Amino acid sequence: MPTVTLRPLEADLLAANMRRHDVAGPRYTSYPTADRFVEAHQALQHLQALAQRGAGQPLSVYVHIPFCEQLCYYCACNKIITRHHERAAPYLATLAVEMDLVAQALGGHAPVSQLHLGGGSPTFLCEAELDALMAALRRHFRLLPGAELSIEVDPRTVDGGRLAHLKALGFNRLSFGVQDFDPAVQKSVHRVQPFESVAALMRSARELGFASVSVDLIYGLPLQTPASFARTIAQVAELRPDRIAMYAYAHLPQRFKPQRRIVAELLPPAGDKLAMLSGAISALLGEGYTYIGMDHFALPDDALAVAKRQGRLHRNFQGYSTQPDCDLIGLGVSAISRVGATHAQNAKTLAEYEDALNQRQLPVQRGLALTRDDLLRRAVIMALMCQGRVEFESIAASYLVDVPGYFAPEFERLAQLAVQGLVTMEPGAIQVTPLGWYFVRAVAMVFDRYLQADASRERFSKII
Repeated sequence: MPTVTLRPLEADLLAANMRRHDVAGPRYTSYPTADRFVEAHQALQHLQALAQRGAGQPLSVYVHIPFCEQLCYYCACNKIITRHHERAAPYLATLAVEMDLVAQALGGHAPVSQLHLGGGSPTFLCEAELDALMAALRRHFRLLPGAELSIEVDPRTVDGGRLAHLKALGFNRLSFGVQDFDPAVQKSVHRVQPFESVAALMRSARELGFASVSVDLIYGLPLQTPASFARTIAQVAELRPDRIAMYAYAHLPQRFKPQRRIVAELLPPAGDKLAMLSGAISALLGEGYTYIGMDHFALPDDALAVAKRQGRLHRNFQGYSTQPDCDLIGLGVSAISRVGATHAQNAKTLAEYEDALNQRQLPVQRGLALTRDDLLRRAVIMALMCQGRVEFESIAASYLVDVPGYFAPEFERLAQLAVQGLVTMEPGAIQVTPLGWYFVRAVAMVFDRYLQADASRERFSKII
């Protein structure tokens, strides 16, 4: 299948389209999106989906560790701020109960090709706790040789010795939360971590032989300017991470209480935010990075960039992935699973999560059984997000529909994007253009039935 080949674009053309498409919309780590889950879908439905699936095909597993020592003001994650590390032990014991229930429902030690620890801060756990967690995972699941084992790392909580311990546990991919290197910006969001300390960790990770090291950045934070963010991008490029994830800050203090500590007057204006993004894209392309899609960059020889070129890119609740499209088991408070044609999300509070598992019940609080229309639209949206192309013949064969007829209203909206140069309409396919790849969320939104029926998009961040 052909894939989009990106090239540096004229700054004025990119900026003009950024202004046009600076609207709110989903990130499409799933379709339907999690805000469409219903409380009628509970533990019983999830157990049935697990039992029907069985333990045959490889799984992706996500484990949520909610604890952080310090509050970052921009954060919209499900987390628990505490310096009491003793709170981790009972949580890990409860996690082991959930693993046991899931393994029983699957009917055996299911093979796992991808494991990701997120949070919160997984490195809140001490070495003995990480040992216990990995031992529990290996008891209940079969981590395959060559499996992708990744962990999110707060640079303030580790040193070279701790990285060596993570490597010994089998982790082969690290993700450092950096956000910005400007000292004033770091102070304004309560996350101070000097460039020199992150650089030292990057050197240690390289020496230890981690297969991939990625860095997370955020643009649109208080006190950021196009010039200051350009300096951060230059420093990141100097570190040469294998992957870079660069997210737009969404200021939603009415939904996320920590953001109420951010002084809104210090946030950069929309024009500066767009300049940060366009400048960063140009700089990273100039440094030889490949634009993977929707906020993600990778070095050309990284597995993610190779998968992009070969049309093997996939997407799940953790973002872009090289793993074949497979079911995802989410473990821990607020974690989301995707099993077959169902989604299930665990309780969002620690008390509710632990209460369910103390009764040896799965802590599922809401979810969704996908309809035929959901599955069809998911296939189209994921093809757009991952390959930048939808082949009508393959969709028609899988779902027995006449694609142009079924999506007639959507094709009318696509015609407007075609005029803007974001897509081309071929006789048997939709092709995202090199320019359109930067706005692939806007293209995918055309096929979101829920979004088109719901005029309110306040629950979502801006797509730029």
